[in-house]
Amino acid sequence: MSDFDYDYDLIIIGSGPSGRAAAIQAGKLKRRVLVIDRKDRLGGVSVHTGTIPSKTLRETVLNLSGWRERSFYGRSYRVKDDIDAEDLKARLHMTLDYEVDVLEHQFNRNHVNTLNGFAKFTGPNEVEVATEAGETTTLTAEKFLIATGTKTFRPDYVPFNGKTVVDGDDFLEMEDIPRSLVVIGAGVIGVEYATMFSALDVRVALIEPRDTFLDFIDTTLIHEFTHQIRENGVDLRLGAGIDKIEDAGTHVEVSLDNGRHVRGEMLLFAAGRMGATDALNLEAVGVGTDHRGRIDVNRKTYQTSVPHIYATGDVIGHPSLASTSLQQGRVAACHALETPTLPESPWYPYGIYSVPEMSTCGMSEEELQERGIPYEVGIARFRETSRGHIMGIEHGMLKMLISLKTRRVLGVQIVGEGATELIHIGQAVMNLQGTVDYFVQNTFNYPTLAEAYKTAGLDAFNRMPIPEEFKVRKDTKKPAKPAKAEKKAAE
Repeated sequence: MSDFDYDYDLIIIGSGPSGRAAAIQAGKLKRRVLVIDRKDRLGGVSVHTGTIPSKTLRETVLNLSGWRERSFYGRSYRVKDDIDAEDLKARLHMTLDYEVDVLEHQFNRNHVNTLNGFAKFTGPNEVEVATEAGETTTLTAEKFLIATGTKTFRPDYVPFNGKTVVDGDDFLEMEDIPRSLVVIGAGVIGVEYATMFSALDVRVALIEPRDTFLDFIDTTLIHEFTHQIRENGVDLRLGAGIDKIEDAGTHVEVSLDNGRHVRGEMLLFAAGRMGATDALNLEAVGVGTDHRGRIDVNRKTYQTSVPHIYATGDVIGHPSLASTSLQQGRVAACHALETPTLPESPWYPYGIYSVPEMSTCGMSEEELQERGIPYEVGIARFRETSRGHIMGIEHGMLKMLISLKTRRVLGVQIVGEGATELIHIGQAVMNLQGTVDYFVQNTFNYPTLAEAYKTAGLDAFNRMPIPEEFKVRKDTKKPAKPAKAEKKAAE
């Protein structure tokens, strides 16, 4: 520790998942910690315009529309006949209020100080904070953590007006549910909102300039997903660049570079986000950013090029998940405060809360092929499980990738209802270096969707060489002992 009398041991700029986790960790270590946030309500993008709102909106849409029961009662089935924007917002605001309340309570319980205002660096260990009331205060700290997250990318050629031409933040404040929606950008945000509103029977066109989308996901899963969303009514346009966007008042018209036109009552532009770093005056401390405002860090400690300044969460780029951001914040705080901690697990899950859900963990089939790893594939369809039939699930699948050499589980990909929950079984087995034998030997509750793991495990197991320890001797009809055991017995 320095002899200099700093105001705080750690100042955190931003109160999203990583800032929150870092602050609570520092509080539990009984250090002086301050969280600065530009909003008057804590939580960051994750709570107010990102993760929590979009997932709440999805659940509201599926509940009010009766989407999950339509396989039994028909496509015309509705829980509520006339669903309007206020129906969607009511649950949204209740959830956000609860999230903020829980966060404030956690900060109070762990003696984390907070300050609302815009922070910028004025020296190596100094920040200036301007409040909305017009007051300015200067604070010092031994260590800093930048957790400012991202902001929407708003290119000049898009005529944003906040009502019919919107970005991801504006979208949540819609006054009316449109009859037709054009979504530009088939990234995670675009795909989630496009499929959500298709479930509300809104006519949705999803435009992606590239020939593929969500490239980090196994191709088999994407093919299954693409088939399902098109069957659900999403007009997916791949490989179509944007030539022009016109706000015609009664509708928005998008001209594509292949000569085609797409119209909709509303346009959602969801093609990328930028690191929210432009107001931090990072030049004053020598921390650089890339062309999208993201900060480069040491991925083990989360230190920037300036050792006493750390950065975590979406502001450092990939993987830009709330779940990984929470882990990053905790690890960064422990390193900054010189406290030992367990390292992050190598395998973490991706969750895409579309309709249907998708989730993956580990390697894809394409990655295994690129690395030249011999593997076997196990597949299970949700409709083949009793629970799936009870729930009326017509689609959905679980894919498991197994090493032929070590029998270890190398990847799990799931598309369908409950995918983001089910993935954690595969994640646990992979992080514990488990093999396909786990799924063959163990019993799962019946009926459950988790049984799909056993089905997929057996599907792969039955096509793989039988391990020596499982083979049966013809003379004794008992399992053969492993070679090491035989040697020991002979001695």
